[in-house]
Amino acid sequence: MQTPENLIDAVLEDSGLTLQQLATLCAVEPEWIARHVEEGLLDPLPQQHTEWRFSSAHLVRVRRIVSLERNFEAVPELAALVADMQEEIDELRRRLRRAGLE
Repeated sequence: MQTPENLIDAVLEDSGLTLQQLATLCAVEPEWIARHVEEGLLDPLPQQHTEWRFSSAHLVRVRRIVSLERNFEAVPELAALVADMQEEIDELRRRLRRAGLE
């Protein structure tokens, strides 16, 4: 049985968030996201539409980067690096849980 979070993820993965939706959910301007995409710090989903689309994982990543930039005055590259490390830690924890080691 799917949890509500898994259902939201599945819906988002089918159509994805638009640039404006992602910006609204993360309380940033669309230009902020566009700049981070252009700098290679965010990768939109492969283009199936005429506009960028973003997944639920992008939503989490953008929120992390925004928080790091605002709360710690981190430069975008450093905030993205920390977000990368947090994503890797989350993945390792999931793997440990699946293996029954956590």
